[in-house]
Amino acid sequence: MTSTVNSTVRQGLPLDGITVVSFEQAVAAPLATRHLADLGARVIKVERIGEGDFARNYDRAVHGVASHFVWLNRGKESVSVDLKTADGVAVVRKLVDRADVVVQNLAPGAIDRLGLGAEALRADRPELIVVNMTGYGTDGPLQARKAYDMLVQAETGLCSITGTPETATKTGIPASDIAAGMYALTAVQAALFRRERTGAGAAVDVSMFDATVEWLGHPMYLQMYQDTQVERMGLSHASIAPYDAYPTVDGQILIGVQNDRGWRALVAEVFGRRDLAEHPKFATNILRVRNRAETDQVVAEHTRRFDTEELDKRLAAAGVPAARLNDMRGLIDHPQLSERGRWRQIDTESGQARAVLPPMTFTDVELPMGPVPALGDHTDAVLTELGFTDTAIAALRTGGAVG
Repeated sequence: MTSTVNSTVRQGLPLDGITVVSFEQAVAAPLATRHLADLGARVIKVERIGEGDFARNYDRAVHGVASHFVWLNRGKESVSVDLKTADGVAVVRKLVDRADVVVQNLAPGAIDRLGLGAEALRADRPELIVVNMTGYGTDGPLQARKAYDMLVQAETGLCSITGTPETATKTGIPASDIAAGMYALTAVQAALFRRERTGAGAAVDVSMFDATVEWLGHPMYLQMYQDTQVERMGLSHASIAPYDAYPTVDGQILIGVQNDRGWRALVAEVFGRRDLAEHPKFATNILRVRNRAETDQVVAEHTRRFDTEELDKRLAAAGVPAARLNDMRGLIDHPQLSERGRWRQIDTESGQARAVLPPMTFTDVELPMGPVPALGDHTDAVLTELGFTDTAIAALRTGGAVG
C-alpha cells in the first residue's frame, strides 16, 4: 500500500514503502510502531469503535489529548473497526493482505480467537512478518495472566533493585513496556533485512517479561554466581564509589567516578587533595566501595565548598563525570535540546504540540513526525483504497463493522 502520510518527505527514508498493520494498545506495541513510522513505514493502527486504544483516555494533558497517546502514536493512520463482527474481520484481512508487517499486543489469546494469529495470517503469505507481543510469553505458568508494566517489573525482580534501602519502587517510566517495544522494533527491522535477502517472512514472539529479564543481566549474574542480591541504593551504585548526589552550597550535584583515574582527577584536580589519590582506604574502586560511607563523607566535605555551577565547571574541566539533578521543567528547557534544534511541532486533532525529534538521527534525511490521528481518522480513506465503494462503506458503518 502506498503511504498517504507525509508523501512529500518520504524519499530516502529507511522504511519507505513498508506497510505495518498494528492491533495495539497502551505502550509496548505503539512504541515499536511509532519508531517504524519515524523511519518511514506506513503504520495503520486498527482501533476499537468508540473507545479506541485505551491510552487515548489516560489523561487530557495535550490540548485535550492524552500525553501517552501523543508520545506514542504520531505519524500513524487510525482505522476504527469492530473485530467482533465478521465484516470487521473481513475488512482487516483485506488490509493485512497488503501489509508487510503485523504487530499486535492485545490480551492473551485474543488475536488467535479472531482468526488473525500469526499461523493463520502467514498460511498463504509466508513472506509476512508477524510480531506477537505478550506480557509473559506464549507458554509457561503465567501465559494467560494480564501483564501491566508495574506487574512485570515486580515479577522479574526489577523493583527489588530499584528504590531506596527502605522502599522498593518501580521505575518512573514504563521500563518493561519500553524494553519490549524496542525489542519488537529490532525484530521487525531484522526480519525485514532477512526477507530482503531470502524472501522469507517471520513469526516473532516478544514478551515484556523476557525483555525485562534481558535488562537485568548484571544483577542476575551477581545473584547466580556470587549469591549477592543487588541492594536498592537510590541514586548510588552497588559496585561503584563515589557514585551519588553530593551537597553543594546551593543544592547538589551528581558525581559518578567509574575508575581509579577518575578518582585521582576528582581529588587532585577538583578538590586539590593529591594526598587522597593513593590513600589506603580510597586508592581503588574496590577499596572505595568497601569504605563507601567514608568515601562519600570525604567527597561531600569538599563538594559543599562550591556552588553547583562552579563545581559543575570544575568537574567538567577535570573530565570527572557529573550531572545536575534536573526535573521535567529542567529537561524541557535544557540547552542540549534547544541549541541542537531538537524540537519540532506536530499536529494533533486539537492543535499543534511540541515534540522532540526521534533519537536516531540520519545525516541525509530528517525523519518524519506526522500528525497524531483522531480515532478513525483514516477509516474511509483506507477502505476506499481497499476497493470499497461509498455505498459499501456506508453499509459497513450501518452494520457496526467500522466506525
